[in-house]
Amino acid sequence: MIEADLVIIGAGPAGMAAAAQAADCGLSVLILDEQPRPGGQIYRDVDRAAPRHGAILGKDYTDGLGLTDRLDHPNIACLFGTSVWQIDPQAAVSFSRDGRGGVARGKRLLIATGAQERPMPLPGWTLPGVMTAGAAQILLKASGVVAERAVLVGTGPLLYLVAAQMVRAGTPPLALVETQTRSDFLRSLRHLPAALLGSRTLLKGMGLLATLRKAGVKRYKAAKDIAVEGTDRVTGLRFAHGGQPHQLECDTVLLHHGVVPETQATRSLNLPHRWNARQRAFHPVTDRWGRTALPFIFVAGDGAGIGGAKAAAYEGTLAALEIARDLGALSDGDRDLAAHPLRLRLWMERAIRPFLDTAFPSFAAALAPADDTLVCRCEEVTAGAVRRYAALGCLGPNQLKAFGRPGMGPCQGRMCALTVTELLAVHHGTSPKTIGLQRVRPPLKPVTLGEIAAMEGQGEQSTL
Repeated sequence: MIEADLVIIGAGPAGMAAAAQAADCGLSVLILDEQPRPGGQIYRDVDRAAPRHGAILGKDYTDGLGLTDRLDHPNIACLFGTSVWQIDPQAAVSFSRDGRGGVARGKRLLIATGAQERPMPLPGWTLPGVMTAGAAQILLKASGVVAERAVLVGTGPLLYLVAAQMVRAGTPPLALVETQTRSDFLRSLRHLPAALLGSRTLLKGMGLLATLRKAGVKRYKAAKDIAVEGTDRVTGLRFAHGGQPHQLECDTVLLHHGVVPETQATRSLNLPHRWNARQRAFHPVTDRWGRTALPFIFVAGDGAGIGGAKAAAYEGTLAALEIARDLGALSDGDRDLAAHPLRLRLWMERAIRPFLDTAFPSFAAALAPADDTLVCRCEEVTAGAVRRYAALGCLGPNQLKAFGRPGMGPCQGRMCALTVTELLAVHHGTSPKTIGLQRVRPPLKPVTLGEIAAMEGQGEQSTL
């Protein structure tokens, strides 16, 4: 068993910032992360990719170097390539690495697992050649490969960022097929005064759109009736725009209609979660320092509610300050003095979220897909099947597992849970808040019996 003052799950902006702050306060820190190098998804592989592709990926990406540099600290130990598969309420973490199981225990635990892209189930979304926009960006960061003859579909600022990066890489997308409408934009204007506090983000967005216009990338807004075409792989995209049918030939379709908190770990602990109607997602309930209902466990970053990379770093730092105070490394006064400017920056960073969430809502047709569209890819359950089970008397997602197994495959509901909740809510005429989400049981990730057996004899302790 490895022991540390603070164990952090996730080496994204929140986890890295928290580790650096805690280490500076004199705490021993252990970071566990699945990737081979730090950065999370937003700064994925930044140490290696920034020198090669920094001009393509942009300054917001290369800013991650400032966080990875701070991990070079004698109080910080990192176990990369580590898969966490169980978390104990007393802050013990079971993990696998290099084919062996292990356990880490912290006096405090910070869950900084970030966000995931919201699945966008549409007709044809399971065809080879369809991926998320975020996955295409990861491909660029990790290997410099750019999707060719691609159409970006959905809504949200990430579409513009990925499209602009493709332009800079010399392989612009064929088109953007966007689902947000003029009415969405008009509704968002009431949030514009607050959004001006995030003028840097607004200006960046305008710059991305200017890049796309200069490159001649076609944009189709308020698209409807979207379907991916093809038999063995993608051959095109069909949609309606301006009341007219359109068809684009392409080899790749990149889907995106928002990101949602990654809550598998927090739900496995049965922590209270709250429904965010604007972001149409659940997130764990925390106090202003990130502390959950289990006092030893904290959550920071997008896993506690979508706010972006800079907000995540501020939240991670705030959580670390409170943890340092908990463990006697900081006084209340020193904690509050350090936290005050961070709270101001965090407030300004989050001020733009209501504007963005309203201007770029999730695509309604993907929240409640057509009957013949797969929603659970692992168990091949369609939206129509979920509706039939609801008509038979199924009231919630956990009961639904007994009816048709959605959420019981290898991804354990990561891909279908929110869609299933939305479908049941619509059928029963209630809200997703009332329906709730599937319960998560360990293991969080697949683990072999050999890895568990390899944990025998690990009773000896190693303290960082």
